[in-house]
Amino acid sequence: MSSATVLFCGEQYDVDPPASLVIGRDADISVDDNRFLHRRFLEVLSVEGIWLLRNIGTQLTATVSDPHGLIQAWLAPGAQVPLVGVRTIVYFTAGSTTYDLEIVLEEPPFTLTPAVSQDEGAAPGFTTVGGMTLSAKQKLVILSLTERALRRGDRSATSIPSSKLAAQRLGWTLVAFNRQLDNLCQKLSAMGVRGLHGDAENLAANRRARLAEYALAIRLVSRADLPLLDSAQPADE
Repeated sequence: MSSATVLFCGEQYDVDPPASLVIGRDADISVDDNRFLHRRFLEVLSVEGIWLLRNIGTQLTATVSDPHGLIQAWLAPGAQVPLVGVRTIVYFTAGSTTYDLEIVLEEPPFTLTPAVSQDEGAAPGFTTVGGMTLSAKQKLVILSLTERALRRGDRSATSIPSSKLAAQRLGWTLVAFNRQLDNLCQKLSAMGVRGLHGDAENLAANRRARLAEYALAIRLVSRADLPLLDSAQPADE
């Protein structure tokens, strides 16, 4: 039976069946002393020869992807997904902190190969990614929320900036930033992306974190896009 390895914060954690590996605040992999994080949140285990990632928490969700952004899954409490490729990237947010880790399979059941795609017919100032067209301002919103994660360069933790800080990074007013954020979240929600709406108390923080998770998971932005932040122009109210 093949083994699995979890990579987090420069550390390597191996697991061989029938053992499993639990990730959380107080678990086999103690992610962080973050009161918003479940003590036991995610479990990596093998069932009948198939490696699974299971959400054993009660409130938090996780976003599961691959290094090429070919797969993106929303892992709600009680749900589980099979791990099918060599490398799986897992993103999750607790409070204002977003974490990511990598799961590597010794003998994956599938090999994921990115397809060659062409960006044809995009209007000036727009970028087409994965069938979705982003305006230049929408891309800047995403970059302002993911900049720290993109610059970090390793699997660990990063904080998601508040709307105020993100607006300041772009040189925009808070009103202009929130308007662009609203439009972007509405566009993604209409496409079926989950987790971008919630109750009034938690909406603002949760949607920024979920947007950052989704953008990183499907590679809406990359480190190569970061110079765009330094050339951002003021946005209209």
